[in-house]
Amino acid sequence: MQGAKEAGMQRIALIAAVVVGFVALAGLCWAEDVQRDQAVYVERTDDPILDKLKKRQKALVKEAEKKTEEILEAYREAEKARTEPRQRLRFDVSSIDKPSAPDAFTSRVWHFPPTPQYRTGTCWSFSATSFLESEIKRLHGKEIKLSEMWTAYWEFVNKAEGFVASRGESLYSHGSQAAALLRVFERRGVVPRIEYEGVVAEDGLFDHNLMVDHIKSFLEWCEESNFWDRDIVIAMVRKILDETMGAPPEVVTWNGQSLSPRAFLAEVCEINPEDYVSFISTLADPFYTEAEYDVPDNWWHDTSYVNVPLEDWYATLKSLVTAGNSVAIGGDVSEPGMNGPEDVAVIPSFDIPAELIDQSARELRFSNESSTDDHLVHVVGHTEIDGADWFLIKDSNRSSRQGQHQGYFFYRGDYVQLKMLMFTTHRDLVSEILAKVDSSNN
Repeated sequence: MQGAKEAGMQRIALIAAVVVGFVALAGLCWAEDVQRDQAVYVERTDDPILDKLKKRQKALVKEAEKKTEEILEAYREAEKARTEPRQRLRFDVSSIDKPSAPDAFTSRVWHFPPTPQYRTGTCWSFSATSFLESEIKRLHGKEIKLSEMWTAYWEFVNKAEGFVASRGESLYSHGSQAAALLRVFERRGVVPRIEYEGVVAEDGLFDHNLMVDHIKSFLEWCEESNFWDRDIVIAMVRKILDETMGAPPEVVTWNGQSLSPRAFLAEVCEINPEDYVSFISTLADPFYTEAEYDVPDNWWHDTSYVNVPLEDWYATLKSLVTAGNSVAIGGDVSEPGMNGPEDVAVIPSFDIPAELIDQSARELRFSNESSTDDHLVHVVGHTEIDGADWFLIKDSNRSSRQGQHQGYFFYRGDYVQLKMLMFTTHRDLVSEILAKVDSSNN
């Protein structure tokens, strides 16, 4: 019985194997007979209805964006009209007896005609360059027009180096100081204007706004990314400067001779940057000592400014100019007494009467920042009218081109005493006051 059962199971297994084999053989034969499909590319068939809907959507989006921009623009214009002053506070200058023209100044210093700075914050370079040009004429009788943008270019590089060194703590902006020009001269020399205009735009107009924005954006990325490879950062900054200002020359030609910028400064201009000194007057530091000029544009925190009482500060400045010397001077030009169309800058009595201007009045304005170091100019003359001092100012700013005398302002003495904050001159011309500084330090 058991044997019959096992024999039955074997027969069933044999039959199953035969069936499986037959099915496999049949499948193999079928596969050989079937035509295989080939993959091919064909032209896309667009649906006209769907295309119409897509185009309508784009048109609706575009129309909505246009409408939104129109609404926003109207809102901005309304907000501008509502918030921006339609008038500027000034004062009636008709009663002021002021100089009639630059030629009316009795003490005048030789200088090149005013040069506009256009859309840049490089007044410091224009004024200090003009001052050094007058110094070259005074000391050596040479008339050499120097490149303002040479100094500005290298100062932008210096600021980038300061930004890297301080890991983003140092200020990067348009502005700087007359002392910055002396630092650039000391390190890199100078070139004549004909060798470096410092602008690549076909119209020749200086415009640094977009350039500085691009550099600041790059430096902000460096700070956010903690990327401080000095060589790479400076190379990138210089690339932006070169595209906007042009690459500065490494060699200049003067009277047929090839010179480095440093050799041009020493051998042709015959200027030693160490021969110059700057004066301030503030109660924040002891008088007759060297101190830091505490303003943003002194971004490298120069502490070599000589601090003296206002009486000495103004008397020294006046004696320099009345003797036929010039100075580079910086201070505040955002006052009601600053009037471009009238070419004058004075302190109106509704601000403070001239006889009340003293050290404390000056310090109050510097302390509360109503007097800020926002502009540098070149003092090139002096005269006196009805007992009042008037200073002839060579100015690169656009406001100096609103009046009758393009590139010039007339600053009355009260404005200089209250609102001008520093000036730069040659050490040999102020040896007596510097002796007080030396004696106080001993």
